Amino acid sequence: MTTQLDTAFPVHTRLTSTAPEGVIPQPRSAEVDLLAPASVPITRGVPAPRTPVAPTRSVEEVDALWEDYKAAPSARAREGLILHYAPLVSAVAGRVGMRLPSTVEQADLVSYGMFGLIDAIEKYQTDRSVKFESYASSRIRGAIIDELRAMDWVPRSVRTKARSVDRAYAELEAKLHRTPTEDEVARHLAMPVEDLRAIYSQLSTVNVAALDELLGGGDDRPGGVSLGDTLGDERTLDPASSIEAAETKFLLARAIECLGERERIVVVLYYYEGMTLAEIGRVLGVTESRISQMHTAAMVRLRTRLVEAERA
Repeated sequence: MTTQLDTAFPVHTRLTSTAPEGVIPQPRSAEVDLLAPASVPITRGVPAPRTPVAPTRSVEEVDALWEDYKAAPSARAREGLILHYAPLVSAVAGRVGMRLPSTVEQADLVSYGMFGLIDAIEKYQTDRSVKFESYASSRIRGAIIDELRAMDWVPRSVRTKARSVDRAYAELEAKLHRTPTEDEVARHLAMPVEDLRAIYSQLSTVNVAALDELLGGGDDRPGGVSLGDTLGDERTLDPASSIEAAETKFLLARAIECLGERERIVVVLYYYEGMTLAEIGRVLGVTESRISQMHTAAMVRLRTRLVEAERA
């Protein structure tokens, strides 16, 4: 069956190509080689994704946007300025995020910084000899820090104490070449040891870890163990202790069966029925001292049986 493609391009043209001498050309699909542009990747049924990029504006265009916005503030001019200075927010957020824990998302910092950028655009005065990038950087950084402080459940005073204690430990370790004691840290901070311990109790709630955080690897590591998997449940029984207790109970029952009848009655009444030695003596018709002797002899025999069973 002859198609339009076969008519326009012969078979030998579609399946062969010019190759250097000594190299065997490999057959390729004509539909892919001849119909698809070389610079566009081919994906079956899925078009190549396109990343939206903010238009690059010249200095004159940016100055014109500032003049239009300050003369008559409009949403179009403000949007143009936001898109132009958006990379500045990412740069400031990246510098701030270097000092933060890994649990803080970079995208969140960029979102906080966008509010600072918008505020800087609205309050910036073009007639002053201050570059907008310098003015906006401080506003963006302040907006990010303010938002982080608003979400922090630890008071700023506790954060300040934590930094002072860490600084004292670092200075003393560098000076003494060892871990300093509490007395040395307290003297370095010019405070009593009781106040230093009170700071320790306040700092115990500063660091919080996620229970689903993987230990020793990233999210893509197969078989990773999370922090929650390492925590023990005190409500569950230890398998080793359960087996050991069951074995001890079995050996003790066998040892009790080897006792004499009266000694076995004394052990059962004393440990299982909760009777006193005097009450057991009245039941058996003997004195309390005699029951005490029988109890002691029974304990010696039971201990001997259990020791022999463990050695065996």
